[in-house]
Amino acid sequence: MAPEGAPALVLAVPGAPSAASRGLAEEIVSIGRSELPGLEARIGFLEGDDAEGSEFPALSRVLSSVAGERIARAEFARVAGHEVPAPTGPDAVVVPLLAGPDADLLRRMRQAVMDSSAAAELAEVLGPHPLLAEGLHVRLSEAGLARADRARLFTVTTAADGIIVATTGGPEAVQAAAVTGMLLAARLAVPVKAAALDQEGSVAAVAEQLRSEGSTLLALAPYLIGPEAAEGLLDTACKEADCAAAEVLGAYSALGKLVVNQYSAALGLTQGAAAH
Repeated sequence: MAPEGAPALVLAVPGAPSAASRGLAEEIVSIGRSELPGLEARIGFLEGDDAEGSEFPALSRVLSSVAGERIARAEFARVAGHEVPAPTGPDAVVVPLLAGPDADLLRRMRQAVMDSSAAAELAEVLGPHPLLAEGLHVRLSEAGLARADRARLFTVTTAADGIIVATTGGPEAVQAAAVTGMLLAARLAVPVKAAALDQEGSVAAVAEQLRSEGSTLLALAPYLIGPEAAEGLLDTACKEADCAAAEVLGAYSALGKLVVNQYSAALGLTQGAAAH
C-alpha cells in the first residue's frame, strides 16, 4: 500500500498529445496502481493545454491541481474537527515517461514544475534497466526478429544476427541505450550497438559497422516508449539501414513497475516500506 498522505504520482507524457498516447499513459498508470495499491496517480502532458476539463491537461496544470486538492483536503479535515498534521514533503512526484534521458524534454519538465504552484520532485527516467532489455527482447520476438525466451517455447528462423538499439535525446540517451543494449546482447548472444534516431546517418553508420563485423541480417529495436519520437523517424532509419524494426516498447507491462520504482526512489521509499 502507498503510505497515507503520500504525494501523488504524476506521469509526464512527452510528445504531441493524442488518444493513443493518453491510452498508453492510462494503461501504464493502471499497472502502477496495481503495483502500489492506494497510489494517487495523474497524467500530465508536456505539450498539453491549460483549458479546464481538457482531455490532454498540461503537466503544470495537473501539478497545480494536485497541490490545491491537497491543501483543500487538509482544510476540510481541520474544519471537520479532525486532528491532521499539515501537509509535508512534496505535493507530487513527476515521473518522466522516458526510457532514457533526453536533456531537452527533461528541461521542459523541470520548467513545468517551476511554472506550477506545486512543490514537486522530478524522478529519474525509467532506464537503463534489465526490464527494458527484456521489453526490447519481447518486441523483437513478436516481430519475428529474435528468438523468444526459452519458457515461451517459440523459435524463429529469421532471427537477426545484429541488433541496432535506436533512441532519441542526444549523446546521453545513446549511452543509456548502449547499457540496455549490453543487457539485450547477453540475452540474445548477438552483437548489439546503439544509435541515434534523431541524428542523420547514425543508424546507417551503425548498420554498416555491424555488417563489416560479420552480421548479415539486422534488426532495429526502438529504445522508445512511443510518444517521445517524432513521426516517421523509425521508417526513415529502417530505409537508410535496410533493416526491419520491432515495435516501440509501448505499454509493455514492466513499465508500470518501473514508474512506481522511480516514484518510490524519489521519496526514499523501499519496496517494503511502500507496501506497508
